[in-house]
Formats: sequence, C-alpha cells, structure tokens
Amino acid sequence: MFSVGEIDVKGLQQFENMLGALGAEAPKAVNRAINRTGDMARTQVVRTLARQTGLPQKTIRKSVKVKRSSWASLEYQLKSAGGDVSLKYFKKRETDDGVRAYLGDARGWDWFAESFFRGGRWPRPRKAIIWSHGHVFVRVGGRTDLEKVKSGVFIPEEMVDGATAEAFEKSVEKNLPRRLDHEISRLLGL
Repeated sequence: MFSVGEIDVKGLQQFENMLGALGAEAPKAVNRAINRTGDMARTQVVRTLARQTGLPQKTIRKSVKVKRSSWASLEYQLKSAGGDVSLKYFKKRETDDGVRAYLGDARGWDWFAESFFRGGRWPRPRKAIIWSHGHVFVRVGGRTDLEKVKSGVFIPEEMVDGATAEAFEKSVEKNLPRRLDHEISRLLGL
C-alpha cells in the first residue's frame, strides 16, 4: 500500500507562510494538490507495474484501488489485494512441451511444463477450450483431473517493490510542490 503522507517531500517548508495566509481555505488547497499528485502517481504506478509484472495495464487498474484525500484526512492511498495471479492474464504461448508465459521485465519468459490452454492433437491446429475461459491447466491425475496453473506473481507484493515503488516516490516528490504552488496561487488570486 502506498500513501502520499508517508513520502518525505523536500521543499514543502516554503509553503507554510502561504498556507497560513489562506487560513481556513488551506485544507482545500492541500487536499486538491494531494489528490492531483496522487492521480499522477497512480498513472506511473500502473505503467511501471505493468512492465514489472507482464500484466496488461487494464488488469493492473482493476487491481489497484484508490482512497482519495479529504479535508479531514489529507492522505491519498493506493491499495491492492489479491493472491497468485493465474496465467490466463499474461501473454502466453503453447508449445509441444508446455506453456511459455511472459512474467515481466525481471522474470522474462517462464516455461510451465506439460501445461495447456487449447484442446486437440499436437501439432494440428488446436482449438480453444470453451469451458476453460482461457485458463492454463496441467494434468494432476487422470484425463479429467486438471489444476489451474498460477504464475507466482502477487500484485500487492510487486507494488511495494523495486521500480514501482521508486516510480511512485519520484512522481510524488516531483509533482507535489508544483501542485501545492498552483493551488495556493489559485486561492490567493495570484
């Protein structure tokens, strides 16, 4: 979970006098600046997390939830929940030895032995299995004993690690002072 309130942004001391001049309007300016900065940081998190995990941005956007700042609670949060992501959501290719899936920049292409997501005899043109809805399976017993194959990628863990965490922090450090200046100037009529 990311929170804008947890990032130490340099250069915010210069805004103390200006916020004091706003009086009761100060929380409005700070709230607007935090929400706009948080939205910009969320965009960077989604882009970076998609590259890091190999998942499409659409899937990441569904997973990452936002709790916006309010006048009472000046904090913007990005949260994500979930477990091991199914191979269904990754770029995947079926080979004669199993399925290969792209699991992001760090992991690259990974091979899952004796797994499949199409039916029919190999190497003839294989057809999609209608009841599987695109999931990848491996046989664990007899012909009908199937198990879904998982990727080992956990979005909440990936979100607070490596390039994604760095992209969030950089975005907040870069944009929050600019947005605060903009919102304060707007309310002061400058």
